[in-house]
Amino acid sequence: MTAAASIIEGRGLAKSYGAITALSSLDLTVGRGERVALVGPSGSGKTTLLYILAGLIPLDHGQLVLRSKPVADLRPGKELSEIVGLVQQQLDLVPQLPVIQNVLAGRLGQWGLLRSLASMFSAHERGEVVEALSRLGIADKIDERTSQLSGGEQQRVAIARLMLQAPRIILADEPVSSLDPARAEEILRLLTEVAADSDRTIIASLHAPELIRKYFSRVIGLREGKFQFDIPVQELTTQRLDALYDLDRRHQS
Repeated sequence: MTAAASIIEGRGLAKSYGAITALSSLDLTVGRGERVALVGPSGSGKTTLLYILAGLIPLDHGQLVLRSKPVADLRPGKELSEIVGLVQQQLDLVPQLPVIQNVLAGRLGQWGLLRSLASMFSAHERGEVVEALSRLGIADKIDERTSQLSGGEQQRVAIARLMLQAPRIILADEPVSSLDPARAEEILRLLTEVAADSDRTIIASLHAPELIRKYFSRVIGLREGKFQFDIPVQELTTQRLDALYDLDRRHQS
């Protein structure tokens, strides 16, 4: 892949927490429009990598470039939020607020502090929220308190917030870990559809091979902060996954 075609360029990405190495000098290149799944056991470095790509935690060593700009040079507000957005496991919704305000939080990077504190929105912005929620099938929930929604509905609110943010790179940290299989597939379908709009890139950490094979084109295996493989999804075999999670050794113990 040429530098011009890539949207993420990482060289020697390293991060430690005390004596624990979370990432060990990783090189990563991701192209515009790619759908990349991260797999690996707990503590392998998946969440740390996603948070570094989101600009939320600093590197100890290495260089990360997003859309031809070093991430260290991107301002945390509008500039960074236009490039990258993260759906966290905890969703980061404010349960006491109505759905519309949680969705409009996707615009905080564009609005600035004063506008955000005022919690004001126009009829046009309400219309944008209705449009996003309609696509996700929950437009009727727009004025409900977010805490009254089911877990699956709250996942959709988080996706709607991401739709209003409209970043070029979508990151998702185990977005379906707490959902039943049917809901998990539905949420992944919606996320990848949002990513397909305007050829956006998506990188998500997941544990379900069947969903990875259905919705992603590339798979990166991580263990102990190191890449174990970086392959097209067609090459993701049960044997590769067993070796990654060290299942053979567990079965023998």
